[in-house]
Amino acid sequence: MTSTPTRAAELPPPAPPERSAVSRPGTPARRAAAALSFRNIGAVYVWLAIVVLFSVWAPDTFPTAVTVKQVLNGNAVAGLVALSVVPPLAARVFDLSIAYTMSLTSVLTAHFMVSAGLGPGAAAALAMTAALLIGVVNGIVVVVLRVDSFIATLATGALIQSLITMVTNDSSVTGVQLLAEPFANIAQLDAGGITLPVLYLLLAALAIWFVLEHTATGRRLYATGFNADAARLQGVRTDRLRFLTLVASALLSGFAGVVFASSVGSGSPTAGTPYLLSAYAAAFVGATQLRAGRFNAWGTVLAVLLLGTGITGLGLATSAQWAASLFTGSVLIVALVLTGGRVALPAVLRRRTGTRPETTTSKEVRG
Repeated sequence: MTSTPTRAAELPPPAPPERSAVSRPGTPARRAAAALSFRNIGAVYVWLAIVVLFSVWAPDTFPTAVTVKQVLNGNAVAGLVALSVVPPLAARVFDLSIAYTMSLTSVLTAHFMVSAGLGPGAAAALAMTAALLIGVVNGIVVVVLRVDSFIATLATGALIQSLITMVTNDSSVTGVQLLAEPFANIAQLDAGGITLPVLYLLLAALAIWFVLEHTATGRRLYATGFNADAARLQGVRTDRLRFLTLVASALLSGFAGVVFASSVGSGSPTAGTPYLLSAYAAAFVGATQLRAGRFNAWGTVLAVLLLGTGITGLGLATSAQWAASLFTGSVLIVALVLTGGRVALPAVLRRRTGTRPETTTSKEVRG
């Protein structure tokens, strides 16, 4: 007897190798791992490390509920100022006049209430009108006259400071009207120890997040910031977007000035000066978080809380006055390095793995 050879077609095909759920692209486990990676939320891990450090350094004063409320309440205004620079930066525009705008609305609100006898609503409305005019002037100088935004807003800031000096003679504006209700309630009304400015911060972040991430305007803003010429060829009105971001920046920083005047009960001619560096530090740190390489609202809020926790911890652990500025400056330098690295990282990954980085397509830009 001779055996009949078995045909290959009769053999069952080999079973494909099993792949774990974690190794499959796009699975919930893989998405969760990417979302929790240090690349995506490194600031959260740094924040936790800062909390642990100061809890060990100042165990009697730092790890308390009072400190948590202090960090939230004490950094709400700083968060508003930091959020004010996010829309311009998304369109690659600098607004260095935000600190002066904040100071101006602070002193104007106090001046109108104390010297002119206006009510809180009218005084705040007039101060916000001044902030709106500043935004329009910035937009005209930067967009219409084509002056570099860094130089233009620095120049308008100097003009604003001269107006502040003319109104206040470099003295704070005080009066009992600023300490009484309802003006004091704008910033001092609280629920469970958490004041209203924290709510303002969350609402502002929510609004900016929605516009940038869920509207055609946000996609066009990012496209303008990445490559204005390419966006213009796709039909994006880049000049109008840049103009509007400067107006929005002035309005939000001006509102922060009104809130600041309510919180301290006076109008300070230097109210916004300490917030300029921290605002840009928070914005650049935020650009390395959640949406790598993109200025975004929630990353900025996270960075504000990180900076605020570090500064609060330094205040509780040491009395050195230079420590807070050293901490903020160091964080800004590190953020700039990380941001620059993130911009170059997709090209490196593309060469190594053949993957393409996340880009804004022409269809998305058109909305």
